Amino acid sequence: MATQPAPLFDAATHAGRWIADYRARATADDVLCSGPAAAWTAMFEELAAVASDDLGHARERVQRHAADIGTGFRIIGEADERPWPVSPVPLLIESDEWAGIARGVIQRAELMETVIADLYGAGKLVERGMIPAALVTGSPSFLRPMVGLDPPGGKHLHFIAVDLGRGSTGEWRVLADHLRAPAGAGYALENRLALSRTLGGLQARLNVQRHAPFFAAFRAGIAAFCRRSDPRIGLMTPGRYSPSYPEQAHLARYLGFLLVEGADLAALEDNVYVRTIAGLKRVDALWRRVDPRMIDPLAFDTHSQIGVPGLIDAFAAGNVVLSNAPGVGVLEAPAFGAFLPQLATRLLGESLHLPNIATWWCGQPSECARVVEDLDRLLIGPAFGAAPLGLAANRMIAGAEITGAARAALLADLERRPQDYVGQEIVRLSTMPVVLGDALVPRPFTLRVFAARDADGAWTVMPGGFARIGEHADSRATIMGEGIWSADVCIHGSDAVAPVSLLPDTGSLHIRRNPGTLPSRVADNFYWLGRYLERGEALLGAIRVMLGNSIDVDGGAALAPTTVGKLVGLITGAGAAPHPATLRRADLTAFARTAMEDEAWHSVATINRLARGIGDGSRDRLSADMVRLLEAPFPTHRGMLDRAGSLQRRYAAIAGLSAEHMGRTAAWRFHDLGRRIERAIAMARAVRLFGMPGATADDLSTLLDLADSQISYRQRYLTGIARVPVVDLVALDPGNPRSLAYQTERMVERMRELPVLADDGMAEPQQAQATALAAILATATAATIDAEALGDVERRLGGLSEAIARRYFLQGAEPLRAGGLTLA
Repeated sequence: MATQPAPLFDAATHAGRWIADYRARATADDVLCSGPAAAWTAMFEELAAVASDDLGHARERVQRHAADIGTGFRIIGEADERPWPVSPVPLLIESDEWAGIARGVIQRAELMETVIADLYGAGKLVERGMIPAALVTGSPSFLRPMVGLDPPGGKHLHFIAVDLGRGSTGEWRVLADHLRAPAGAGYALENRLALSRTLGGLQARLNVQRHAPFFAAFRAGIAAFCRRSDPRIGLMTPGRYSPSYPEQAHLARYLGFLLVEGADLAALEDNVYVRTIAGLKRVDALWRRVDPRMIDPLAFDTHSQIGVPGLIDAFAAGNVVLSNAPGVGVLEAPAFGAFLPQLATRLLGESLHLPNIATWWCGQPSECARVVEDLDRLLIGPAFGAAPLGLAANRMIAGAEITGAARAALLADLERRPQDYVGQEIVRLSTMPVVLGDALVPRPFTLRVFAARDADGAWTVMPGGFARIGEHADSRATIMGEGIWSADVCIHGSDAVAPVSLLPDTGSLHIRRNPGTLPSRVADNFYWLGRYLERGEALLGAIRVMLGNSIDVDGGAALAPTTVGKLVGLITGAGAAPHPATLRRADLTAFARTAMEDEAWHSVATINRLARGIGDGSRDRLSADMVRLLEAPFPTHRGMLDRAGSLQRRYAAIAGLSAEHMGRTAAWRFHDLGRRIERAIAMARAVRLFGMPGATADDLSTLLDLADSQISYRQRYLTGIARVPVVDLVALDPGNPRSLAYQTERMVERMRELPVLADDGMAEPQQAQATALAAILATATAATIDAEALGDVERRLGGLSEAIARRYFLQGAEPLRAGGLTLA
């Protein structure tokens, strides 16, 4: 019987070849080589079904999905975010093995809660000599103001993260604990989303456990510690310059938490409120991602500009839950690792299920002597995180690599201040497969695991977490550092997994059309995002008119010099560039380039940067498409008009997204208000420059160009251009979406739709000012409107903007009991 030819594409064939090639270059302790073969085969078959024989394509595909989700991070000191690097190959862990890891993490969380409660309470562990006093009082993370304060619900810890390393025999050991503001849960969620979109069949084929039940349990757990039955919970962020801000925004959106900064919050009479456009609204809990020393300048660092004065008083009164409680970071110190095994035996009556890296605190003479003697076979590092004088970096360093003068300085400082140092064993990590180029290669990895309290106060562990993969083949943990890739972690088994979602059961879900609380800072951001976008578009329009109409291909002026001079005045008046030496072609081109690109001036590039900054800080409320457009690099086309045209299309796309894709929420209303006020200011200035008595045909044509109303004018008037019809169309016609009158009518509408503080039916100042301005334009005539009237309109627009800010953008030192502010 003839042998059938092999199919041109067979996922099992590709998967088998990939695995065989990989095993030939990996060691026996690699997770693929030592793990269940059937699971890895199934995973690579799913990968081959997506990428055929091109592993590089698989990597690009999962990275593209991560970008679509909006995943990113920032390196401290860098202005721009980097894309979050996701490997298409997940780490697979069998459910029985995972059960042991989860049991060890829960035991560790219980031990740490017990120790922290004693350190800030009775202090028996120090009194009995189980913990050296210097280990506590010498730590910068020990916060004395927290001593004696009972946290709401009696628990200091609600959410923790633990870094694990897998050794050569498959054992797991703890590399580090994260208690102050554990990061990474959002990245674990985003990794899962990106992988699920890439390998859609893997979930069902391997019965991969889901993340949603863990996040639902955490959300219910933090709510259970609050005093109100329907609490308002916020995620407190340092802001958009935090390295993990995109993760924080994603988590807030996913969990339904308010994303708030310190400036959004106010403490009043031992309660915490968020400043909103409808007054002060009570906050019951804060998932804190801010350094604990920065959260309250009255209790901790008096120089903090990102904290909330009085927050700790509200915490002490039991009126706000802080997750985690300030001060828990004292147990993060590497030095504490030397005492946890003994503490587990004494306090829990059992050994640690997940052992620590062997650690020696040099604050004890015998341990210090051992570290010095075995320095070449150990790691040496700071005991409390901050770099001591004898080390150049605040991380663990292999002792054998410290030589010469650096070694002498280390030994001298060890003798002076031994308590600042710890020694640790050198850990070698297992490897896992990662795609490099178009091949699979083994790389060392660590695993970050997350645990949270549920509604009953019991600990639950996220089934997975995320893996960090090292850049180099060297398997020492200290060499890997933070890693350069991440990977999803799939916990699989034989039992089917229910399709659980974070959303409640649809049958019990109440319909809600109220989008929720809008913090004042967010309203402020959306308002100025609208203003910046409209300002950039107006400036770009003036540059394009000048470039396109004032300079023809032969270098002669198509517009009269007086009109060109007015365009130059419009641009210089906006602060976009200094006045050119002459109105010749070369000078005007250089002038236009400055107004477009020079960030030393208020150029288009500067305006784009400001808008991008607001977009970066509003990720939880903007679509991924909007963020991508705001973050797009400045065009580099060769010609100035080409660059201007590219930017104009980008502005049009952003305007289209905001007009057709943003829900008509309060945030959109402030965004639209910003656009309307900025466009009205631009139109008032343009009419005052180009539409007054004595205006030339070039002036009027330029005014129509700036108002994007050439076609509308020509459809109405076939006999030529005249001043009064042009001014009426651009300034007073309420049917022209670019006119001054149209903008003021929309302002009145937006003001009517925003919340008011009083229930007497009387107009608030900002509403009255908008109505008065609209009435002025509704009763004006094009024949009589003059420069003085237009100047008055500009001043009124500026006053209206200030009134909006005073009423809605409640930041700074304004009285918290200002008239009408609602406390809810």
